[in-house]
Amino acid sequence: MSDLTGKSDLTLKAVFVDALDRFGARPALHYQGRTYGYGEIVAAANQLAHRLRAAGVGPGVSVALMMSNRPEYIVADQAILRCGAVKVALNDMLSASEIDYILRDSEARVVLADAGMLPAALHSAPPLLETVIAVADPDDCPGGVVAWHDALAGQPTTVPEVDPTPTDPGLIVYTGGTTGLPKGVMHTQRNLALNLFSHVMEMGLLDDEVLLLMSPLPHSAGFLLQAGMLKGARHFLETRFDPELVLERITADRVTFTFMVPTMIYRVLDRAAGRALDLSSLRTILYGAAPITRERLEQGLEVLGPVFMQLYGQSEAPNFITRLRREDHRLDPDGEHRLASCGQPVVMATVRVVDEAGRELPRGQVGEIVAATPYTMVGYRGRPEQTAKALRDGWLHTGDIGRMDAEGYVYLLDRKNDMIITGGMNVYSTEVENAAAACPGVGQVAVVGVPHPDWGEAVVAFVVPDDTGAFDEAKLLAHCRVELARYKQPKAVRVVEALPTTVYGKLDKKALRAGWPGW
Repeated sequence: MSDLTGKSDLTLKAVFVDALDRFGARPALHYQGRTYGYGEIVAAANQLAHRLRAAGVGPGVSVALMMSNRPEYIVADQAILRCGAVKVALNDMLSASEIDYILRDSEARVVLADAGMLPAALHSAPPLLETVIAVADPDDCPGGVVAWHDALAGQPTTVPEVDPTPTDPGLIVYTGGTTGLPKGVMHTQRNLALNLFSHVMEMGLLDDEVLLLMSPLPHSAGFLLQAGMLKGARHFLETRFDPELVLERITADRVTFTFMVPTMIYRVLDRAAGRALDLSSLRTILYGAAPITRERLEQGLEVLGPVFMQLYGQSEAPNFITRLRREDHRLDPDGEHRLASCGQPVVMATVRVVDEAGRELPRGQVGEIVAATPYTMVGYRGRPEQTAKALRDGWLHTGDIGRMDAEGYVYLLDRKNDMIITGGMNVYSTEVENAAAACPGVGQVAVVGVPHPDWGEAVVAFVVPDDTGAFDEAKLLAHCRVELARYKQPKAVRVVEALPTTVYGKLDKKALRAGWPGW
């Protein structure tokens, strides 16, 4: 099936086709009271893949996947990889302008959308877009849009004949850009297959896993679901996070594995406090975006047991660069310091801390975190200069500042590019600043992330009004709601007379954070 056996077909199609056929009628997905078997999902994916092939989809062709969490997302995901095509997944929190940019930049020729995201796709309609298939009733589909049922009807359930190669592109992930425009992170079929193997290995999946996924599939949850499917796991897929539902899934449905950010974990612990609940089925809570606090870990170990596992990764090397194991989440004095780390490098990654010239620093010294993995991106789409800056001498320069201790545990100290992590979602301050600056009355604006007890960090805009007198805080927030995804919008606005600068005349964001009065 792969390079690992001496062949040269290490692609997602080669990995998944035989693997999923093994599971037949085994339950794969539970969604809103209905169960979907592996065989049912595979048959529908093959039907959709044949319809996509008829529309000209094959290796190198971008297909935009615009759906909230739902079974059709999983079918579409499998159909795209069975065509050897390029998946461009867009989450339902993006603004219309962001969607328009991504569809145009990726040169998407086909869109697979649900009813909620269909209007945004039709509003954009980039030049190369040829086919739109919507999860909607045929009577509700505008002219030229193919209803999901009609797209699958009459199509074969066999695997389509198409032979992608390991070097063909397989995924473009759009992440915040320092210029205000999202960057398209490109991954090959080989990258994605190896990344999938890393997920299965580092997640420690057993043969009887029951996964609960609540965060958007276009992000980390989609990689975790693919890994779970390779192991024949059952998946409970939810459209949103609900702490009470989490407890119900664990107690009644015997969930063994779930993925959350610390904010979500805290809410589950608050809901569980003082209740007699059987949570013994849970083996793993995989979390990321920020360390868990000692106080909350102590509470979590008491309520849930030794189930916590932290990951650190980027879109450029998805999810697993380092991992903080379950046994590292201990409260004894010798291990307490490790709770501030994001763990040691995973099996498939090598990590160093380097200075500005790229020279490796001794353990304990602070510098930029760089990583080498077999699943590092091949580059940013259409951005050779930024690609060259990020990929140097075989190393991915993460833009994160940190240190590594004598045992190889990595500690993140700051973010070189002013990225904000709020509720587990990445936000680039420059992107928010560019949106806010276009609002009438804004003279200058600086955006920073400030500590927040619930979100980890919150986006805060510091504004110097211009001399027109037109600035209005409510109007700025309304403007940002139109221009930015929900998680990128400022949670607070503070009016200041001037923005602080360093002795070199540069904007001093550290001073802004230090001056934040709190919530």
